[in-house]
Amino acid sequence: MRGAGILYPIFSLSSPYGMGTLSKEAYEFVDFLKEAGQSYWQVLPVGPTGFGDSPYQPVSSFALNPYFIDLEDLIERGLVTRQEVESFDYGQDLTHIDYGALYDGRWEILKEAYVRFKGDEDYKAYCQKEADWLQDYALYMTLKQFNDGKSWMDWPEGYRNRDPKALQAFIDEKGHYLDFYCFQQFILDQQWKKLHAYAKSQGIQIIGDIPFYCAMDSCDTWSQSKNLLVDEKGQPSYVAGCLPDAFSATGQIWANPLYDWDKMKKAKYDWWLSRFGRAYELFDVIRMDHFHGFAEYCAIPYGDETAENGILKKGPGMDFFKALKTKYPGLKMIAEDLGTNTPEKVKLLEDTGFPGMNVLQFAFTGYGHDSTYLTHKHKPNSVVYTGTHDNPTSLEWLGTLNDYEKEFVGKYVHSDIYNPGGFVWDFIREAYRSVADTCIVPLQDFLVKGEEARINRPGSTAANWQWRLEPHFLSHELAGSIYALTETYGRLPKEEK
Repeated sequence: MRGAGILYPIFSLSSPYGMGTLSKEAYEFVDFLKEAGQSYWQVLPVGPTGFGDSPYQPVSSFALNPYFIDLEDLIERGLVTRQEVESFDYGQDLTHIDYGALYDGRWEILKEAYVRFKGDEDYKAYCQKEADWLQDYALYMTLKQFNDGKSWMDWPEGYRNRDPKALQAFIDEKGHYLDFYCFQQFILDQQWKKLHAYAKSQGIQIIGDIPFYCAMDSCDTWSQSKNLLVDEKGQPSYVAGCLPDAFSATGQIWANPLYDWDKMKKAKYDWWLSRFGRAYELFDVIRMDHFHGFAEYCAIPYGDETAENGILKKGPGMDFFKALKTKYPGLKMIAEDLGTNTPEKVKLLEDTGFPGMNVLQFAFTGYGHDSTYLTHKHKPNSVVYTGTHDNPTSLEWLGTLNDYEKEFVGKYVHSDIYNPGGFVWDFIREAYRSVADTCIVPLQDFLVKGEEARINRPGSTAANWQWRLEPHFLSHELAGSIYALTETYGRLPKEEK
């Protein structure tokens, strides 16, 4: 069934407190989606972020980001006062996130709220239900707090190697600090469930995003070393990355530890199944990042400065997805299959039956008239995007094209490339015209935003994950324009047709 949605990270929502949260602005966006005739809200990974602030390097694959806690809700609960909340500086730029200011202010507010929090039966039930991941996460965060924020690899040996006696001694002394992190996740769980239920009531499905790899400095890597290719000290033998290709002569090093798929298979992929179970509690549809890694992956010797000595290894393939589908029949997934199309990846995508991705920007840069990303080559069982969080906005992208590419895209889209605002909407229209069942457009494109609204610049650590929408910027007129486009190309929710 044809449908449409908007890509808009939680952190990019408007908010008076430094970054987007699960606040009234989130509910207002759900209302906007409904008014615009949309079916989906796609978000980026929602886990707690670490150094670099990337949602694709979370410190936990199960926890939610404490920065997403709605402070207005804490005020209503009587856990903090408005005066206390407004006494902190969360950053002065309403269009960009100041993570340094958030780190200084948000944690202090949450500490104030925790002091006044009285755990009830609901809280105890939550902690018991989520104990399998929550206890490790709370212990990891507390240990990190008392080790000056250092990576777990730099902790004292007993903590680093998870020596039972050392950990128990720490818990006996500092155990009450663990409860602070459990409290955060409890509040987040309640707030997320409320927002998710509201979205469902309005006919909006939330598409969540699962990073493929675990960050090196994460609770997952520290607590699940048995599932990773690491030695007894936690040192990886190989790390993830990408072999040299047309984009990089020396390849890319991502530095994530690799999975020990043989051990995971013997354990019937229990960690991965738990991870998906958690994701399906939060989302209606999952976008699986780096789907290619299930078919084959690059292993680069740890310590190498380039990926030139990397080798390709086989992933778990269809064996993993058979286990996943048995555990969760009817699961909905979008496979992020961008990049090199190898026979192994193409076959795995076909065998799973999951829809892959078509990024329209890719159709006109370097591929020529034979690009599989051109709309006349799309398949119904796929998702078309104008661009993703890793791409420039369509307005910015237009300015990067050479003369040949501009001429080609202008002819193909039937648009005037010298009228940038009009071109962006024609480009969106081209995506909507696709036979792909689902069309997702970043909110910045509907707003005809340029470089200032770029979410991520791969390969650069500067100014990423910071863009926020100005308060009160979405209008009924914009929703009406999107609705008209959605109706024209048969993408309205079924009951609205």
